[in-house]
Amino acid sequence: MKNLKMPALHMGTLAAALAMAPAAVAGQVMAEAPVDAEALLKEVNQKLASLNGEVKQTAEDALKQAKASGDVSAETKATADKLLTTQNSLVTAVSALTDQLEGVAANNQEMAQLMAAGGSGAGGAPVMSMGQAVVADAEKIKAFLSAGASGAISFNVSNAITTAAGSGGGLIFPNEETDPVRMARRTLRILDLIGRGKVSTDMVKYVRQTLRTDATAAVAETGTYPVSAFGWAKAEAGVKKLGAIVHVSEETVADAVLLQSEIDGELRYGLDLEIEKQVLAGDGVGENLLGLIPSATAFAAAAGLPNANGIDRLRLALLQVVLADYVPNAIVLNPTDWAGIDLLKDGQSRFVFGNPGAQSTPKLWGKDVAESNTMSVGEWLVGDLQMAATLYDRSEAEVLISSEHGTNFVEDMLTMKARKRVALAQKRPAAMVTGNFTFI
Repeated sequence: MKNLKMPALHMGTLAAALAMAPAAVAGQVMAEAPVDAEALLKEVNQKLASLNGEVKQTAEDALKQAKASGDVSAETKATADKLLTTQNSLVTAVSALTDQLEGVAANNQEMAQLMAAGGSGAGGAPVMSMGQAVVADAEKIKAFLSAGASGAISFNVSNAITTAAGSGGGLIFPNEETDPVRMARRTLRILDLIGRGKVSTDMVKYVRQTLRTDATAAVAETGTYPVSAFGWAKAEAGVKKLGAIVHVSEETVADAVLLQSEIDGELRYGLDLEIEKQVLAGDGVGENLLGLIPSATAFAAAAGLPNANGIDRLRLALLQVVLADYVPNAIVLNPTDWAGIDLLKDGQSRFVFGNPGAQSTPKLWGKDVAESNTMSVGEWLVGDLQMAATLYDRSEAEVLISSEHGTNFVEDMLTMKARKRVALAQKRPAAMVTGNFTFI
């Protein structure tokens, strides 16, 4: 049985009614079905029964017309539409009145609740169900029936349940995503361009050829062979340690389930980002790595060739690498400089190089372009970086957590530490050329 609310009563009226009630019922509120509602339901049901017959007869007439002529007359269609609209209105009224009468017994408890709440709903407005609204509009229904139940009739419940506080809003709970929205992380492209290796000590030692004087030539019979000269030198790259720490309370780690893994991820990203910066531009001073740019060959434009814009200059740099007998395969640019090249136009405002309608991997002169914010604006690097340098891992990135730091133990604090040890060996500086986009 449906549970619907009866119209709210004014507290004074309700108190007077209780005072006049017999002692046997003074302790509880008894509600009886309004007589008018029962009478009204009977009248509406009678009209609905009569209307159902008319609807059935109209449907039979339409079927006969369709069989006879293949279509239904406009008059029959209009009659059917009118009857169905009226039928729907009466069905709505019957349903609402039935719900009202069925809910009378359950309204006893709700009446008590209304008394405790001051006899009104949210905002002081009378609480009224759909069935009660129909009863309240009894005169409207009678007028509707007296007019031959022509057209449609509507019933408005002014205190509908809404999302407002005190109404349905108290049962609305927001969705919550537990995965945090992280700040942007840079795509680390430089580390993919160089050689990688592993080392088990604190030093990488290797031998690098430093001299090649090739005197090979044709030799006549009994002639003297020319003398070639070669030289090698020992080189080394020390293992350097990179790391960072962060302090966090024990309570936070215990209460925030995701916190430890989030900090772990941030610390590891920080290690990788710093390694990329060191690999590209480390100055080799102190505990810094000696990076690619400080080790690369400085740009020197070939005489007699164009050097008027960025595209020209990068082509000349590739030529310089080729003249050193290496095969360049990559160009490293800041995204701003790459955009400047893409946007170059000729005198008729046509793009010289870029194509706004194309979606492709950035390439220039057939070489892959690595756009990286790690590269400073206005600078560039080209070459065979795989041959030029090798990054050695002495230990994988690790994140440790401990309470044994400073006053952590007595303050219930924890310290998380991330560290990694690497070495960078610059083996073939001539395989790289670096420069800038400054044009005099």
